[in-house]
Amino acid sequence: MRNNINPVVETVKNVMPAVVSIVILKSLEKLEKELPLDLMPITPWNAPELRIPEEMIDEHGMVRIGGGSGFIVDPNGIIVTNKHVIADQDAEYIVILNTGEKYGSEILARDPINDVAILKIKAKNLPVVPLGNSSALELGETTIAIGNALGIFRNTVSAGIVSGLSRSIAAQPDPQSPAQEMRGLIQTDAAINAGNSGGPLVNIAGEAVGINAAMVYGAQNIGSHHR
Repeated sequence: MRNNINPVVETVKNVMPAVVSIVILKSLEKLEKELPLDLMPITPWNAPELRIPEEMIDEHGMVRIGGGSGFIVDPNGIIVTNKHVIADQDAEYIVILNTGEKYGSEILARDPINDVAILKIKAKNLPVVPLGNSSALELGETTIAIGNALGIFRNTVSAGIVSGLSRSIAAQPDPQSPAQEMRGLIQTDAAINAGNSGGPLVNIAGEAVGINAAMVYGAQNIGSHHR
């Protein structure tokens, strides 16, 4: 029997129930209208045709086009995530709780400057991640990032330390979007990947001190998080 449990393990156990996955869905009809003709495969009769594998289309004609993460901050269903996770005005966003329960969501606010968004689901008595004070962070402090890595691996955890404060970088939500400058970021060496965006960065007390936002390609162990 182990008497000395790693404090990171205890923190993850406390925070994990309040971390959610966000699935991005879009109708096949809208996707067909948006895809440029020159990117569509050509049929034998020289007509462009959008071909999406049938297994990607659900019974309602919706296609999964991406995913991200978020965390519950109010027991009545208020969820915080990144604005770039829910940037598509024509998409639908399904929230999956740690229990596996699925909910449609309502977008309450998008803040493009700070890359923060707030969602609402119709649920009550939910676990929450308490909000901490990011201004009190110190270099070398232990931090833990939790999220939905690559949109596939739910409940992915990585730990590291605060490597820098008040960083600024230029980041692209996707290859087609222009670079956007992000300021006042927390730099950590906790590994984050696509799909982790919107998940919480917490201190050892289990308080959210940032939102997983970006990783630096071509560098090892440099992750950026909104304060």
